[in-house]
Amino acid sequence: MAVTREKTAHHQSVSERRQALEARFSAWPRDTIAGHFYKASRQYRDRNYMHIDGETFTYGEVWERAVQYAKALIALGVKRRDHIAVLMNNHAVYPSLMIASSLVGGVFIPINAMLTKDELKYIISQSDTQFLVLQQKVKDKHHGKAVSELMEEADFQESSSLEKIICLENEREASVNEDFLMWDDFLEKALSVTDEQLEHRWGASHYPDEVAILMYTSGSTGSPKGVMLTDDMLLRSGYGTALSRAIEDGRVTFAPLPFHHCFAIIEAIFAMSFVGGSFISAVGASPLQSLELMEKHKANDYLCVPSTLVPLLNHPRVGDFDLSGLFAMWCGAAPAPVPVWQQAVDVLGLTEIITGYGQTEVASSGVTTEIGDSLERISSRVGRPKLNGVSGLPEFNHSAVQYKTIDRDTGEDLPEGAVGELAVRGATVTRGYYKKPEETAEAIDKDGWLRTGDVGKIDENGYLQVLGRSKEMYKVSGELVSPREVEIVISEHPAVSQVSVIGVPDRITTEAGAGFVELKEGESATRREIIDWCSARLARFKIPRHIWFVSSADWPMTSTGKVQKFRLQDLAEEKLSGKKEKL
Repeated sequence: MAVTREKTAHHQSVSERRQALEARFSAWPRDTIAGHFYKASRQYRDRNYMHIDGETFTYGEVWERAVQYAKALIALGVKRRDHIAVLMNNHAVYPSLMIASSLVGGVFIPINAMLTKDELKYIISQSDTQFLVLQQKVKDKHHGKAVSELMEEADFQESSSLEKIICLENEREASVNEDFLMWDDFLEKALSVTDEQLEHRWGASHYPDEVAILMYTSGSTGSPKGVMLTDDMLLRSGYGTALSRAIEDGRVTFAPLPFHHCFAIIEAIFAMSFVGGSFISAVGASPLQSLELMEKHKANDYLCVPSTLVPLLNHPRVGDFDLSGLFAMWCGAAPAPVPVWQQAVDVLGLTEIITGYGQTEVASSGVTTEIGDSLERISSRVGRPKLNGVSGLPEFNHSAVQYKTIDRDTGEDLPEGAVGELAVRGATVTRGYYKKPEETAEAIDKDGWLRTGDVGKIDENGYLQVLGRSKEMYKVSGELVSPREVEIVISEHPAVSQVSVIGVPDRITTEAGAGFVELKEGESATRREIIDWCSARLARFKIPRHIWFVSSADWPMTSTGKVQKFRLQDLAEEKLSGKKEKL
């Protein structure tokens, strides 16, 4: 079957593949996540949907698990619009939990499993999470222990809405809080709920414009913000990806991306479900492991970021694997130069490569480049609004979104081709941040235009060029970092008087954090001490790679006493071109 599919994909033209998809959706079926996956599970019941941790699950199996989890959630007391957070690494139960949340009318909150206890404390409280499903341990993060400790803290008890914690035990020797509900006991609860009870609840949860997912993103104020995304936004974005990329029936996509992130949720979990395709999950896979998995499952497609693509292309054994089924790739999150794209074509034999651009607020990607675009265009542009067909808006030429550039200071529209802050509106754009009316009002105007925080321009062909972030945020391996959040943590170090953090270019992670630190008079600290301080309080990707100590006279200041970060960039460039730092 895989061989046939590979040949079909190669021999069908892009337009034929798009026509096949459009023929199945003559009108946009406004639906919920649960409704959509129910249809997919009936149509593709015995087809493979997910390959993860050495196991394969069919559409039917993923749906059956979702039904079981939904019944267990009802038995646990979950009501419509209750908030259900998931704190775990990529796991076989993850997509089914998301579908189950939709079945019972809940709001699903995927939390980054790399966050520290303090970061979790903020998100669990701010999101009004009532039910938390956690994996006891993820790498070096002991979430079971961290959440147990949080529950003992008086201020957390006051600010949190947490009612029940369900724990997937994966470390037998560590004790588990007796107040936690163990996974097997949770599943047993499903037996007490009938099909009729579930049907009744599902029937009351059919409105696709309710918030389905709260996805947290870093805010320029330093606190993460919960982006409110509806079922309809998520499904339109997933369908738009399938149509723009001309994804053929049964495509197999290698997606080594974290499930908590919109890249994985939209471009793999949702997009594949529109064509009865499957995805291979292997977050954090080494280049060798990635090559092995792509060969084993006969991958047709590869979703990646430059920091995972480059090591794979340079792996000494890359030529030893049969990747004859692989023809498509989406490399996003950060720009890559033409030689990298050319190497991908030469080494992997790719015939369809694209990049894209978006953000959590746009339900992942708003734009992609076109299949067949030149490597020069792919390396210098991020694309134009995705083709959305029946899921798009006629006034946006059947795309779901529309972009423009505005003056960063006045918010006024700029003429075509002018450089300014990119703004977007449309059917997949969030209506706001959860319980953050001020930030929402700052970001989204009365007509629904969202300020992206990115500076760029739109060329004569409608393609976006992103030139940088207007609010000094930066991305480490595709993860957005707020300098303010890092500055707050470092400033709490007892020896630190003042700190300013910027993003600097990095060969491995595209960008990295660099902190300029002024110590209090008479105090001393080393780079290692500052890094260790951050390690206990920040997720790894947020920890600055560079720490430089400066005196009070070294700060480049404005007349109003603010640090001029653009001048710190020049200073960083000088330092990076010099000798290596000492620990």
